[in-house]
Amino acid sequence: MHMTRKRLVTAAIGLSCAAAVSACGSSSNSSSGSASSAGSSSSTAGASPAASTGTSSASSSGRPSWCGSKKITLALADGFGDNNWRKVTTGEARAEAALCPSVTKFVYTDGQGNTQKAISDIHGLVAQGVNAMVVFPDAGQAVLPAIRQAYKAGVVTVPYRVFPGGQAGVDYNYYISTQFQQAGQLWGQWLDKALHCQGNVINLGGPPANSQSLAEYQGMKAALASCPNIHIIGQTPYYVTNWDPAQTQKVVTAVLAKYPKIDAITTDFGAALASSFGAFQQAGRKIPAVATEDSNLLSCDREKLVKSDPQFQLFTVDSQNWMVRTAVDFAVAKASGGTVPSSPVVPQKAFEDSLSNQPHGVECDPSMPSDAFLSSHLSHAAQRSALGE
Repeated sequence: MHMTRKRLVTAAIGLSCAAAVSACGSSSNSSSGSASSAGSSSSTAGASPAASTGTSSASSSGRPSWCGSKKITLALADGFGDNNWRKVTTGEARAEAALCPSVTKFVYTDGQGNTQKAISDIHGLVAQGVNAMVVFPDAGQAVLPAIRQAYKAGVVTVPYRVFPGGQAGVDYNYYISTQFQQAGQLWGQWLDKALHCQGNVINLGGPPANSQSLAEYQGMKAALASCPNIHIIGQTPYYVTNWDPAQTQKVVTAVLAKYPKIDAITTDFGAALASSFGAFQQAGRKIPAVATEDSNLLSCDREKLVKSDPQFQLFTVDSQNWMVRTAVDFAVAKASGGTVPSSPVVPQKAFEDSLSNQPHGVECDPSMPSDAFLSSHLSHAAQRSALGE
């Protein structure tokens, strides 16, 4: 089964804040944010606070250009909803839908990591008569027949982030993608500078053969080609962690025992990496340079640890919770008669860099939960609400 990043159910393992991946000991599995419903839930879109996305322009009527005049019902069919990344993502979707008064109802379903339930949810949304549907197809091509059926039934259907196979205009209306290889390239370019073109790198990824981790590895490998004395050591293309804190800790413990010299670690889920910091202490090792995705927990841990571990440099790319907003824009535009946005590709971009402080230095916000994402486009209050705080 094709899997995507963020299947992690955040757990209380790590160093700071009693070493929790979720906020100070409360796992994201224990609080019911807007993404944690077991089945489908609905709300009026206008009930959620709106946030600026930077992805759409307003029309002369004051509404976003992608918001047409036809009244519609919008659904988000999530393949798996019960972790902090997905909860914030669902909050982003609700907030974006709230910007369009033509969206009279927002319906959410959680496939709970079960392919058959995800398929059933899509069928159920079609039966309910929703006009537009954004799909996070965790199971990849396994859900393509259901997506295609929704499209053929006249529902505006927009899968995003995980490629389900098929073709836009044949199996669904649009596919909203991002270039994970670009994230790996950004990591590699930063490592060139951080390691001065020399050192050993350990790469951690998600489940076996998942497309995101593979693409990131290829991008990083290409960027490191200019520095032949930087070596990706150990298991390639990556050590399998399943994006799980406990498994990440086991992997890092084993790697530390095997390799006396590790100069950098790359991983596609920064929050899970924080679970391994205790292993470094137990091994009497300093935390090396880290390139990953942003996480308030990771940044706050780094802020504490860098005082005694000044070589702990950190680079993050944007976690892209807000990518769902682009999918919402496309779906709503097509269904409501608005202006369809120009590009279905969401670029990867740097977020934090402890070396250059561009576009930001490492940011820790102690006023926010440790399972928050500072790259989110939600207001602080809206993100807390999405996380169930």
